[in-house]
Amino acid sequence: MNDLESQALEMMSSNEKESEQAAIKRLAMLSPIEYDRARKQEAEKLGISVSALDKAVNAAKRNEIDDSGFPNVEPWEYPVNPGELLSDISATVHRFIVCNKETADAVALWASMTWFIDVIQVAPLAIITAPEKRCGKTQLLTILGKLSYRPLSASSISPASLYRAIEAWQPTLLLDETDAFMKENEELRGVINSGHSRDNAYVIRTVGDDHTPKRFSTWGAKALSGIGHLSDTLMDRAIILELRRKLVHETVDRLRYAEPDLFLTLTSKLARFADDYREQVRRARPMLPDALNDRAQDNWEPLLAIAGCAGSEWLDRANQVALKLSAGDKSASISNELLADIQEVFESKRANKISTADLINTLIEDTEKSWATYNRGKPLSPKQLANKLRDYGIQSKLVRNGYDVYRGFELAQFEESFSRYLTPVLSVTTLQPNNSNGLHVTNEKCVTVTNSLSVTNQCNDVTACNVTENDPVTLKPAPDKDCNTVTHRTPPAKKIVRI
Repeated sequence: MNDLESQALEMMSSNEKESEQAAIKRLAMLSPIEYDRARKQEAEKLGISVSALDKAVNAAKRNEIDDSGFPNVEPWEYPVNPGELLSDISATVHRFIVCNKETADAVALWASMTWFIDVIQVAPLAIITAPEKRCGKTQLLTILGKLSYRPLSASSISPASLYRAIEAWQPTLLLDETDAFMKENEELRGVINSGHSRDNAYVIRTVGDDHTPKRFSTWGAKALSGIGHLSDTLMDRAIILELRRKLVHETVDRLRYAEPDLFLTLTSKLARFADDYREQVRRARPMLPDALNDRAQDNWEPLLAIAGCAGSEWLDRANQVALKLSAGDKSASISNELLADIQEVFESKRANKISTADLINTLIEDTEKSWATYNRGKPLSPKQLANKLRDYGIQSKLVRNGYDVYRGFELAQFEESFSRYLTPVLSVTTLQPNNSNGLHVTNEKCVTVTNSLSVTNQCNDVTACNVTENDPVTLKPAPDKDCNTVTHRTPPAKKIVRI
C-alpha cells in the first residue's frame, strides 16, 4: 500500500468518526420520547448495540454546555452496588431532614428515578408537604435538587415557561411554594398533570406570527413543595413526602455544612447506576402491591423497578414504603367523600331505604365533615346532593315504606357505585375500654370474624384477640395486646383464619 492509499484510508476513517459524532450529537438533542422512537434504527445505522448508543448519547448530553447551568456529572469510575447507594442516599436524607425512614427511602428511590427518566413510562410527582412552615420542605427540595438529574429550581413558573423549559432542557423541575402560586392556576396544574405518563406528555400551542401549531413535551420528573393539601389531581399522581416540625431533642445537620464532595459523589454514583442498569429498568415488570389502587400502582412501578436492581432486601423495603405512603385513598374527591359518607349512613341505620331529608340530616349531624357547612357555610342542599350523585348515575325517586311515600333513595341504587369507587373499609364495633388495664374490647357479644383482615389497627395477631373462625369475640381483653378494633359485620372472605 502506497502513501496515497494510506492517507485516503485515514481520511475515510476520520470522516466516518465525524459522522458518528454528528449522529450522536443530533440524537442527544432529541426529546426523550423522540429518541426512544429512533434509537433502534439509529443503532443499526451506526452498526452498534442499542445499549452502546444509549451510553454514547447520555455522555453527549452530560457534556453538552448550555445557558441553563446544569451540573456536568461524570459517572463513577467503578461499578456501584445499587443497594448500598440507595441506603447511603436514605441515610443522607436522615442526616439533614427530620422524617420517618419510609420518607427517606422514598426520596432515595425517586431521586434515582430521575436518572432513568429516558427508559420509564410513568413519572410520578414528588410532593413534599407539611401542615405548617418550618418543617424542612425547602430543605428537602434542595436535597432532591442536589441528587437529581439536570435539576432546575423555581419558586414560581408560568405554564408556558414550564413546557418550554422541558422541551429545551429535559430537566428535573423543582417547584417551591406551590401552595402560593398554583392554587388558582388550573392551566399550570393541567400542564404538570399531562407529564405523568410518557404517552400523553404533550401540550399543543401555536407559535409565531402565523400561529403554527407546535407540540411541546411535558415529560419529565417534577418535585413540588408546599404547605397542606395540593390539588386532588396532583396528589393522585404523586409520591407524597410528609414532613413534620422537629422536636427540641431532634437534631439534624445543617445542609450548608455538608462536606463539599458529598452530593458530587452520590450523583456520580447515580450516573453510573443509570448507565449500568438502564436496560434492566426498561425491561422490569415488578409485582405491584394489591393494596394500592391503580394510579398508586402506576406511580410506584418505576420506583419498584429501580429497587429490584438493588436486590430482594431493597425490593421488600420499597414495597413496605409504598404501602406505608400510598395505601388507601388519601386524595378522595368531594364526590367520593360524599359517596363514602352515604354508605356509612345506610350501614348505621341498617336500612334499605331512606328519604332525601333524612339522608341530608344524618350527613350534617357530624360537624367535623364537610356537609354541615358545604353550602357556603350552610348545610348541604337537596339540589347540591342531586348534582353530586348525578355523576354516578344516581337520582332520587318516590320510595314507598309501609304506608308512607316520600322522595328518597334505595340502597340498591348505590351498590354498584360503592363497589366501583370506594375502597372497602371494615366498620368496627363501639369500643369499651378495660377499666383496670386500659385495654380495649368490644361491647358486642355476638361478633363473628372470618377474615384475617377483620382484626385491624394494632392487633395483627388474631390469636391475641381470642378470635377464631365462627366464634364470638370474647369480652376478656388480651393481657399483652392493645386489641381495639373488631368488625361488627362479616367482610368479603379472602382468607379463613384457623387456630
